[in-house]
Order: sequence, then C-alpha cells, then structure tokens
Amino acid sequence: MASKSLRQATTGRERASEHEGFLRYQGYKWLKIALGISAVALLIYAFNDVQPKPNGGSIYGYTTGTIGVLLILWLTMLGVRKRAITPGRWSLKSWTSAHVYLGLSLIVIATLHTGFDFGWNVHTLAYALMMIVIASGVFGIATYAMLPQALSANRGETTQVQMLDNLRMIDRQLNEAAQPLDAEGAAIVRMALDDDPFGGGLVARLTGHYRNCGTRAALAAVRAHAGRKEAAADPYDHVEVLLERKRSSLSRIRKHLRLKALLEVWLYLHIPLTFALIAALFVHIVSVFYYW
Repeated sequence: MASKSLRQATTGRERASEHEGFLRYQGYKWLKIALGISAVALLIYAFNDVQPKPNGGSIYGYTTGTIGVLLILWLTMLGVRKRAITPGRWSLKSWTSAHVYLGLSLIVIATLHTGFDFGWNVHTLAYALMMIVIASGVFGIATYAMLPQALSANRGETTQVQMLDNLRMIDRQLNEAAQPLDAEGAAIVRMALDDDPFGGGLVARLTGHYRNCGTRAALAAVRAHAGRKEAAADPYDHVEVLLERKRSSLSRIRKHLRLKALLEVWLYLHIPLTFALIAALFVHIVSVFYYW
C-alpha cells in the first residue's frame, strides 16, 4: 500500500513537472543556484583586498575567469543537448533552465573578473560580446514566453497547411469568377493570382508589410470600378468578395509567418555571436598567458 502511494506521488510530481515551464523548473531551482553563485562571488569580491586594485590577474580574477570560461563552453552545449532525449534531473527542460539562469549569472561573474577595468582591447571586446550574447538570449526568452500564445490565437483551430489550402481554394474561385469579366477585369484578377503573396524578403516577413501586394492592389482597383458600375448584378461584386476574403486570409497567414520568424530570427544573431565570443575568449586567454 505504501509502495502504491509512493508511486502515485512520484507520478503526480512527474505530471506537474511536464506542465511546468523551463523558467519555473522545480520551483526556480536553477535561479536559486545562480543567485547563490553570484552572491558568493560578490561576497568574496567585497572582502578580497587586491592591491593596487581588483583585476583579472589576481587569484580571484583567475578563479572567476576560469569559472566564466567553463560556464560559457558548457552553455554552448545546449544545441548538442537538444538532440538527445533524457528524463529526470538532466532532462532538456532542466538543462534549458540551467542554461538561462547560469548564463545570466555570467553578468556578475565576468564583471567581477574584470575588476571594472575596461579599455579598447581584446579583453573588453570579449566582455562586450558576452553581454551582447546574453542580451540576445534574454530577447529569445521573452520571444518564447510571449509569441507562442499569439501564434495560437492567430491560427485558431487551423494549421498552417490548412490556411494555405484555404488560400489556394480562394484562388481557384477567383479564377472562375474572372471568366465573365471583360479584359480590364480579368487583368485586375490576374494581379492577385500571379502575385507572390509572400515575396518581399526577410524585412517583409518580419514587419508583415508587403509593399507590392497584388491582392491589395486588385481589391483597390475592383472597388474603384464599383463606384462607376451601372448594372445591378455586376460580376465584379463576387470578385470583390473573394478578393476581400483572400486579403483577410493573407493577413492571417502573414501574421503567422511573422510570428514564426520572430521566434527564429534571434538565433541567427545569438549563435554566430556565441562563436565570435569563443574566438575572442581564446585570444583573451592566449594574450594573458603569453604576452602579459
């Protein structure tokens, strides 16, 4: 009976852990560890009398520098860790939580390592790159915290594939609705059908602003025609309805793609900057041990 209760309690904890975000993992376990490390580093720095002033060449400086470098190298292993699936204390969620909070602790550790001695040299460059990498990581955390909910709200019950299928269906309907139109009307519809709705490059994808949208131009042209129409039942009416439907569908898909791009684009800065940081750290270490 006791064994059964223990299994139920363990299962309950595992289920609770599954629904727990990586930032709150096990009651902010890694945040507490990172704060503890930072507090110890600050206390030692405060009571460590280094003459003539604190610097990276002291015993304390070498210690914090070594810890900082090892932490940075370990943090870069997250990408490798994502390819392995292990449960428990070394689960991906635990590893990601440690990556975030120990990465933030580098702000304290590396700053104390410098002794607040900055200049126009490779040592300050390495520190600056580290701070930029951390800042890009913070941006990534904020992005992952906010955008998935916005993605879900925008997509509703449909998937990306279903949204694209709906867009293709509207195009088929537009093609059929254009058959009774005159040459001018057919050319207007062709503007919407021949246009690449997702062209415009990365800037358009990130901003959601497509300057040369064929559907928008076709809808404006149809509405302009509606102002001078004479027939009560004008075939342009049906075309206008379909173009408005396509514009709405495009707006939804483009927002979906923009949110996805924002979720991914920070990695194109974070990862290259991390490699630049490692290169600068290597030069920093070599220069310290061989030229100082």
